[in-house]
Amino acid sequence: MSHPFPATLKRINKEISDVKKEDLGDITLVPSDDLFVWHGTLPGPEGSVYEGGIFKIAVNLPPDYPFSAPKVTFKTRIYHMNISDQGNICIDILKHNWSPALSLFKVILSLSSLLTDPNPKDPLVPSIAAQYTRNRKLHDSTARQWTDLYARPKPPPPPTPPRAPPPAKSKVRPTRKRASSLIVIDDSDDEGRGRAGGKRKRPAPAESSVDDDEVTIVEGGSGSKRRAVAERRTVGTAGNGSSSSRRPPVIRDSEVIEIDD
Repeated sequence: MSHPFPATLKRINKEISDVKKEDLGDITLVPSDDLFVWHGTLPGPEGSVYEGGIFKIAVNLPPDYPFSAPKVTFKTRIYHMNISDQGNICIDILKHNWSPALSLFKVILSLSSLLTDPNPKDPLVPSIAAQYTRNRKLHDSTARQWTDLYARPKPPPPPTPPRAPPPAKSKVRPTRKRASSLIVIDDSDDEGRGRAGGKRKRPAPAESSVDDDEVTIVEGGSGSKRRAVAERRTVGTAGNGSSSSRRPPVIRDSEVIEIDD
């Protein structure tokens, strides 16, 4: 780019100030870091076949602006007889009808009007113009399809549902296992009768055994009789299966027997 005219920079700064004061509605138009390159968005006019679409545009200003017309192109594809696939626009104010009295804001308004009322007498895409005049219904249907396909904003993704907090862990106290002793009792009678499966074992009664009598002759006493003392030891024996290691008690019985000589 050649060195811009001082009047050009002055005019661009004035238009920046004017755009901030204008009520653009849904239209956006802002300069980039390079004051000679602007970006904007143009919503499809209500009631037109482009309704619901958002069309991006780019504006490049010449070094001698406003004495030369700006170059405006569509960055979003659009099915329009006056706009080519490359985004070039066929409109009189951007060609021979340009005037330094026009501003970028007025150019954007003219483009919005072009979307509502295309000009089939000066088409940039003759095939679309022919379809517009011969089969308006098909033209409008195709234009709406292109709008939905290329210009309609994509719906935002659904919000991510919040994560449910993890369930609280309940503290379970460990149960203590108590040692249990099992006592089996045999309900069978002394004669050995009983039914299988229903026995309860009882400890066998302690048996007593008597050792041989021990006789002791005791001298003395009145008369000629002697006394014999017979001692019997009764020993208690534990039943079978007893786990006791203690010695059974010993019971001694004494009997005095008088003997005549």
